[in-house]
Amino acid sequence: KNATSIVRKKKKKKNTFAIYLMRILRTVHSQLGMSKKAMMAMDSFTFDVYDKIKTEASNLVHQNSKATITSREIQTAVRLILPGELAKHAITEGAKAVTKYTNTK
Repeated sequence: KNATSIVRKKKKKKNTFAIYLMRILRTVHSQLGMSKKAMMAMDSFTFDVYDKIKTEASNLVHQNSKATITSREIQTAVRLILPGELAKHAITEGAKAVTKYTNTK
């Protein structure tokens, strides 16, 4: 490169659930919005729960001497991490999503 060329840094794309959280909010309460701070808190919470489930599923796979995380490990991780009724609803919704995904293939 010569001295006159300008080196531009690529902007790092932030992983966020903001779009999906807004879709859910619009589905549940179409007239409500969410502040930037509230969105950041929800995004942080979502990433935290995701990370806990991912770590627990990884531990389950390692304990069973397997190489692949399947829906069964995710389901067990959700049961271990989320409390009672919340785990039941999450498992139901997860099973619906897996069924929908397998039917579209």
